[in-house]
Amino acid sequence: MDIDSLVARINELARKQKSTGLSEDELAERAKLREIYLNNIRSNFRQQLDSIEIVDDEKDQGRQGKLKH
Repeated sequence: MDIDSLVARINELARKQKSTGLSEDELAERAKLREIYLNNIRSNFRQQLDSIEIVDDEKDQGRQGKLKH
C-alpha cells in the first residue's frame, strides 16, 4: 500500500470515528495502518540521518565526525 492510500484510509477511518464510531475490526485496522505509517516515517527519518555528512573545519581537536552540542 502506498503512502497516499494509507493516509487516505487512516483519514477515512478518523472521519468515521467522529461521526458514527468504529467497529472492533475497524479499530484493529486503524491501529495497524497507524503503525505502518509510523514505521515508514521512522525509516525515512533514519535514512535522512544516516545520509548526513558532518564537515568540521577545525581539525586536530578531536571533534571531527561528531555533532557539536
